[in-house]
Amino acid sequence: MGSGDVEDEGAYARAGGRLPGDPVPDPGLGLGLGDEGQPTPSGPPRPRRTPWQMFVHALPVLLIAVAILYDVLTPRYFTAGPLYTAAPLIAAPIYSRRGTALTGAAVVAAVVTLQIGKGVIHYVDSLTELITIATVAVLAVLVNGLVRRTGERLVSVREIAEAAQRAVLPEPAERIAGFEIAACYEAAQADAFIGGDLYAVQDSARGVRIIVGDVRGKGMGAVAAVAVVIGAFREAAEQEATLEAVAQRLERALAREGTRREGLDAFEGFTTAVLAELPHGTETVRIVNRGHPPPLLLYPDGTLSALPARESALPLGMGELGVWPDRAEEAPFPGGATLLLYTDGLSEARDARGEFYDPLARLAGRAFRHPATLLDLLAEDVRRHSGGGMADDMALLAVRRPRRGEQDHCHEP
Repeated sequence: MGSGDVEDEGAYARAGGRLPGDPVPDPGLGLGLGDEGQPTPSGPPRPRRTPWQMFVHALPVLLIAVAILYDVLTPRYFTAGPLYTAAPLIAAPIYSRRGTALTGAAVVAAVVTLQIGKGVIHYVDSLTELITIATVAVLAVLVNGLVRRTGERLVSVREIAEAAQRAVLPEPAERIAGFEIAACYEAAQADAFIGGDLYAVQDSARGVRIIVGDVRGKGMGAVAAVAVVIGAFREAAEQEATLEAVAQRLERALAREGTRREGLDAFEGFTTAVLAELPHGTETVRIVNRGHPPPLLLYPDGTLSALPARESALPLGMGELGVWPDRAEEAPFPGGATLLLYTDGLSEARDARGEFYDPLARLAGRAFRHPATLLDLLAEDVRRHSGGGMADDMALLAVRRPRRGEQDHCHEP
């Protein structure tokens, strides 16, 4: 990354749409390869295929061509039967039903034509080969139907997962109490939409209150804990007079949740979290950190600083191990600055050499006009750093305080 330049908004778009290489492509023209980049009936244009994906999709046709060439150039008793058999089997999971059927028909037609041309169609071995290839072609069409039905069920599951994410972890509004806000969630597990990371923003009479956290564990148990923490936070943010009291309210909520769990989670469940409060009328931020990576403060001139806790504190849900009073720490948060909160999926992302991603070093000297631009760039950069293989979920939340002139302009009708 360079230094001192301001990023244009939307420079890096978040990844979306159908993942490349999905097992059930939409039906298209000819053999079912489809028109890349054209809108599908269900949504945005499909992404263009990589050279490897293009090779795989062309493989059945290539196999048929090689088999025909082999049969033409070799003596009459030589056969390319294995290549003919492989073509419809490879087509079944990657082509449409029509494409798979056409592949099977092309294979059978080629074998019959070549056997007649060689004068061997009346032999038992040739007839057996033809029946075998025709049977495989029919089975390939049946396999294609099973794959397509499985794909439809997966699409339904994805839609349910997206709905669950919106219910448990809704996107915050882009502007709350004059602050510009953006959030981003990147799940480490392929095709997953939500895990154990969380964020929430709540306006209150005492200021805008924020939480970013990471629940120990994976799976539905972690998702249930996320729902508990966010629900308790929204209620406490409205009712409690101090940020310290909000943290204690969350501690009690997780303690109650622990009594309902079984096994190891009943004893070792905890949540690292950082809570922030942006009081109305002052250019400050108050932080309570419960065992979480420290927030970063990015200034308009490209400088940035971490806001580490001066006193260590245990994560939420570990109150039985000791009692340490929460103490909120205050720092300046001037106009034009952006507060970045994140989970350890960002700071613990490794590259091929095992080196951790360092947001302080990667963001030094950069300035951003909008928090969404910051998160777009950050998510893209950490994916490049880790080679696309995230080891842990990552939640990002950025809050920018507009300069006074910008605020006045935003409130003009």
